[in-house]
Amino acid sequence: MYVSFLLLLASYFFTSHFRRKFSNLPPTVFPTLPIIGHLHLLKPPLYRTFAKISDKYGHILLLRLGSRRVLLVSSPSAAEECFTKNDIVFANRPRMLFGKIMGNNYNSLVFSPYGDTWRNLRRIATIELLSTHRLNESHDIRVDEGKILILKLLSHSSSPVDMKSAFYELTLNVMMRMISGKRYFGGDTPEVEEEGKRFREILQEIFLLSGAANVGDYLPILSWFGLQGLEKKLIVLQGKRDAFFQGLIEQHRKSEGDERENKKKTMIQVLLSLQESDPKYYTDGLIRSLVMVRSPGTDTSAGTMEWALSLLLNNPQVLSKAQNEIDVQVGKDRLVDESDIVDLPYLRCIINETLRLYPAGPLLVPHESSEDCLVGGYKIPRGTMLLVNQWAIHHDPKLWTDPESFNPERFDGLEGTRDGFKLMSFGSGRRSCPGEGLAIRVLGSTLGLLIQCFEWERMSEKMVDMTEGPGLTMPKAEPLVAKCKPHVHMQNLLSQL
Repeated sequence: MYVSFLLLLASYFFTSHFRRKFSNLPPTVFPTLPIIGHLHLLKPPLYRTFAKISDKYGHILLLRLGSRRVLLVSSPSAAEECFTKNDIVFANRPRMLFGKIMGNNYNSLVFSPYGDTWRNLRRIATIELLSTHRLNESHDIRVDEGKILILKLLSHSSSPVDMKSAFYELTLNVMMRMISGKRYFGGDTPEVEEEGKRFREILQEIFLLSGAANVGDYLPILSWFGLQGLEKKLIVLQGKRDAFFQGLIEQHRKSEGDERENKKKTMIQVLLSLQESDPKYYTDGLIRSLVMVRSPGTDTSAGTMEWALSLLLNNPQVLSKAQNEIDVQVGKDRLVDESDIVDLPYLRCIINETLRLYPAGPLLVPHESSEDCLVGGYKIPRGTMLLVNQWAIHHDPKLWTDPESFNPERFDGLEGTRDGFKLMSFGSGRRSCPGEGLAIRVLGSTLGLLIQCFEWERMSEKMVDMTEGPGLTMPKAEPLVAKCKPHVHMQNLLSQL
């Protein structure tokens, strides 16, 4: 019996090898085990594990994760081919449990398949909610929150400050003021504070469960046998999240008369006005889905700012150069504004280098092929999940000189936040992040203010710990705590805030 089993196993591997060879499929990792495929190779953090596998076997690999075929890409040329020539083919999302439940049965902007529904949602998001016009309308919100952060830091001058919390409070307040007009940190009433606490708990649970491995997505038989408890947790979370945002919608309806007098509308107000003209399409469910898309941006933006300031504290010469640039371009008589970012190329270099070293999405959101296609000359079957290992591309020594070092100067002369397909921090193609413009405004203006207004110090002579923590958005393992005091030449201006 033992010999028969070995013969059967050998036959399986032999047949799989030749079937792959004659089908012109990409290389794979040998062996591909029955049933589980390559699942046994996966160890957190996945982006580092996948990078090691790609270094050994190639930058275009076809893996088998349980029942799913996965195309793992970790080179700019392969990524470009996926997001240009094959952009429409890879515009789908794989159907997974999180997208089914939290994406309203795959009907949200992030999780819906490519088609009319997705195109309409994308159009609404980019034109009605996140266009340059809408972002300009909410400019004062971001200015106000920046000043509040400065005042908070002034009150803690030369004392330790938890910058992780400070960045999170700023980004959450910016986001929720844009969505609903409410400040959840430093709210005016206990009711608003309590509402904010409830929302923060929902967000934390979303990030926790979004990073939880659902083996049933790759081994469906486990779901059939009821061995996965994640589904029940997601259903409960979906109910809490929908109830929260429905409450915000109802609050806006009750104060509809007062809100019409305000020319600067929140996202919910914009969507409710569209609902009046087309109530069948702009349902409450659609409104909830669209405003929820922006909520997770609080974590990614706050995390990027925390990484950036940590890097500056460990590289004071870079911090000094950025301060000099702001002094020359902005002066000392006013605060940095979003409109100044275009004239602060070194600040943009710092942001790009931070996004390269610590991308908020080390693995881009998965795509799925809707039909057979070719990538790198290999045949990619329909229904293959695409994973682009952005972290591996950003850290490839063949693409970057000394890739592990913090060197903003490497981006001198680059306009914007993209360097071909070597740096695509917000994705690429049709399903790139629609919130890129807002993220850059928040990152640029906030970091600019911190650099302009304060002198920064580490808590000790020891370098800031740059260890990465677990999670989809690559958080710092140790939250950043730092000390600051106002710049001498800014004290007069800061005293007037």
